[in-house]
Amino acid sequence: MYVCNCFGVTEAQVRKHAEDGACTPRQIASACKAGTDCGSCVRRIQALLGRGACPRRDLADQGEPVLAELEEAA
Repeated sequence: MYVCNCFGVTEAQVRKHAEDGACTPRQIASACKAGTDCGSCVRRIQALLGRGACPRRDLADQGEPVLAELEEAA
């Protein structure tokens, strides 16, 4: 299923980028441009990331600094 129609980005692609370390919509946008044109997909990307698409988010919730470091670098 497509998440971003402007750039033809699928849910599977967003999940793959999340597995590779992109844990915020901004990081997903940097990886594949999703969310950078009309913006209508940003909420869907946020929902995917919030549902476990980003394995590092669990570490951050446990007090690990991984997510904070990624967001600071962005």
